[in-house]
Amino acid sequence: MAYPDDLLSEQEHVVVHSHPHFKMLIFPTLVFLVTLGAGTWLAILAKDASSPWNSVGLIAIGVVALVLIVWLFLAPLVRWRTTHFIVTTDRLIAREGVLKRTGIDIPMGRINSVQFEHGLLDRVFGCGTLIIESASDEPLRFEDIPHVEKVHTVIYREVNDNPYDDYRPGPQQTEPLPPQGGRPPRGDRRR
Repeated sequence: MAYPDDLLSEQEHVVVHSHPHFKMLIFPTLVFLVTLGAGTWLAILAKDASSPWNSVGLIAIGVVALVLIVWLFLAPLVRWRTTHFIVTTDRLIAREGVLKRTGIDIPMGRINSVQFEHGLLDRVFGCGTLIIESASDEPLRFEDIPHVEKVHTVIYREVNDNPYDDYRPGPQQTEPLPPQGGRPPRGDRRR
């Protein structure tokens, strides 16, 4: 889902838009599978109970399974889906929440430094933590950012806005740097 264009200012474009890495859904998915398996096994056992207790057992198993699935699987899934990390040409945007929505916007001009860190497990999954130092008291940490090194580089380039360090595929769109030391380039020297 793209970030709504009507929330962007003029000449502002989305550079990166991502949700947290899917690794945050591994535990909820395991809980979902275990709950379904255990619920099915217990339902088969409850069917063998005597007449009034088999219905009570099936209802109790269904209610407990439903609560576990909603609390430990659906809530994290919705939380993941409604968490956004966006880098535009003008600012960094973070939004999260369903009922209580929170967000932060950091103008690119206010970012002092950008760092990333990722342990072994994060490197296996291709994600990490992005640390942004801005005018605030403490650095802001954004966890489980997919392709954190690439996002780090994109933010660095947007902050510095140096036309000579931007990667542009295809023909050069910038003027070459003037030669250093007053000497003409090698091919232009007269002998």
